[in-house]
Amino acid sequence: MGFTQIDATLENFSTAFESIETNNVKDQVTLLLFLADKDPASGLSWCPDCVRAEPVIYKTLEKSEKNTVLLRAFAGNRPTWRNPSHPWRVDERFRLKGLPTLIRWRDGAIAGRLEDNEAHIESRISKLLE
Repeated sequence: MGFTQIDATLENFSTAFESIETNNVKDQVTLLLFLADKDPASGLSWCPDCVRAEPVIYKTLEKSEKNTVLLRAFAGNRPTWRNPSHPWRVDERFRLKGLPTLIRWRDGAIAGRLEDNEAHIESRISKLLE
């Protein structure tokens, strides 16, 4: 079935997040994937864990039978993310500690979460989709 992907930055995250919450349909899996920005020079994320996890996440979502919406939220460059008062670190809803973080969002709350050290493990991603 595949998945629908929406990209957001710090600047437009609230709008994108509200739109997926508002347009959520029955039996739809909503995932939030918090990532580091891409390095313009290489085209790859500055975060090695993101580089490792992204292809596994996308492959797992492609194989899934679930109707999935993936909101990719780009946290900024390294200095922006490293700031302890980064908006997604202090947001009560997410309290991010590392990148990437993959969250299953259901009924206005976190229904499952994979932190940076496990977001590249296909079996864990599949379990999050169940």
